[in-house]
Amino acid sequence: QVQLVESGGGLVQAGGSLRLSCAASGIRISEYTMGWYRQAPGKQRDLVATISYGSFTNYAASVKGRFTISRDNARNTVFLQMNSLKPEDTAVYYCRAFSSGRDIGWGQGTQVTVSS
Repeated sequence: QVQLVESGGGLVQAGGSLRLSCAASGIRISEYTMGWYRQAPGKQRDLVATISYGSFTNYAASVKGRFTISRDNARNTVFLQMNSLKPEDTAVYYCRAFSSGRDIGWGQGTQVTVSS
């Protein structure tokens, strides 16, 4: 059974930083593309960043240069380092594992709130 558990969310002031973690069980993240997505109230769920099994990364334009996705295969965990946070980054952040566009699993999400 695949489980993805996010942590590290919280309340931070604009300009601050947070580091999200996604701990996986039931799969080896080294075999999949891992991604972070976010959903703000009343909006659709959008891509934030992905990292392939070959560690190629991709970022949404809105977070490029501020956020960094990384993976620790030994710990079976994916991270999202978020710097220079803005109020518009406020959302629930979700971790996803997928392969060739096929969902392997989603986490339950962690709330990130950035105050102005």
